[in-house]
Amino acid sequence: MSERRFHPLGNLPLQQGGVLQEATIGWRAFGELNAAGDNAVVLFSYYTGNDESYLPLIGAGKALDPARWYIVILNMFGNGISTSPGNSAHQPGSQFPPVTLIDNITGQYDLLINTLGITQIALASGWSMGAMQAWHWAAAWPARVRNLLVVCGTARCWPLNHLFLDGVKAALQADESWQGGNYRSPPLKGLAAFGRVYAGWAYSAQFFREHLYQQLGFASQQALLQYWESDHQNWDANDLLAMLYSWQQADIGQLPGYGGDFSVALQAVTARTIVMPCDTDSYFTLEESRLECQQVGGEFRPIHSPFGHCAGAPGRVAEASMQIEQAMRDLLG
Repeated sequence: MSERRFHPLGNLPLQQGGVLQEATIGWRAFGELNAAGDNAVVLFSYYTGNDESYLPLIGAGKALDPARWYIVILNMFGNGISTSPGNSAHQPGSQFPPVTLIDNITGQYDLLINTLGITQIALASGWSMGAMQAWHWAAAWPARVRNLLVVCGTARCWPLNHLFLDGVKAALQADESWQGGNYRSPPLKGLAAFGRVYAGWAYSAQFFREHLYQQLGFASQQALLQYWESDHQNWDANDLLAMLYSWQQADIGQLPGYGGDFSVALQAVTARTIVMPCDTDSYFTLEESRLECQQVGGEFRPIHSPFGHCAGAPGRVAEASMQIEQAMRDLLG
């Protein structure tokens, strides 16, 4: 397996003011960049994911075969690997500044283009927040992105999505141990509530009605919810909320040159684009993905699955994964 590496950025000026001090991006790569610098596939991390999360997609004979492609997986700020509240020596915990996806892609540009020498990204892709970053790249530097595949993720945080995130954030912050982010010990009750509330949004009504959690190895609905609770208790609370802030602020219309006009930013995308929402996703909705796809002139390939938002997770649901693999093959030729 390729080893994780770290790219230093120094003090990174931020979109909303201030700087991220001694910013660092964690990343890993597979394969070799060709002489033209144009065989790169870039995968962007998602909420509670990291550079290891996409490993099921990579391998000999797969669409993402390292023998053909230079595959780079990036960690977003706040995910505990790249600079985050939980690991920052200079701005720990509540001192961490507001970081957006625009700040993320600015740092990523320094790594991918200025340092690694990538001239053009053959495919920019990701699931969920990873898809949001891929959208940002395609709109920020249209000539740099040849193909775009977005899975269960949109080019902005739409209103219902924003509301959902407010709900899980409120559940975490209701813990008396939260202390405005200045907790002395992890706010475990709040983290558990965060995970339990989140789980209800992650899957569909059919998923719960037909006990499909059993296909994921859980004997009961309560067992699934308890897993979500304990999984989120392993996270640093400030890290979760730093990424959540980036998610809520996401909007390609805020990129330089678009004056806040979301439609103009969408129409600037020149990459061949496939948009793959799940028809039962509760927060990256089918309808809003369709609206974006129409404006960018992309191909709309919805995933029909009762697994909701989680249908698009790398390697998690076999049938959906086969559809995503085929879309990658179609785009990469």
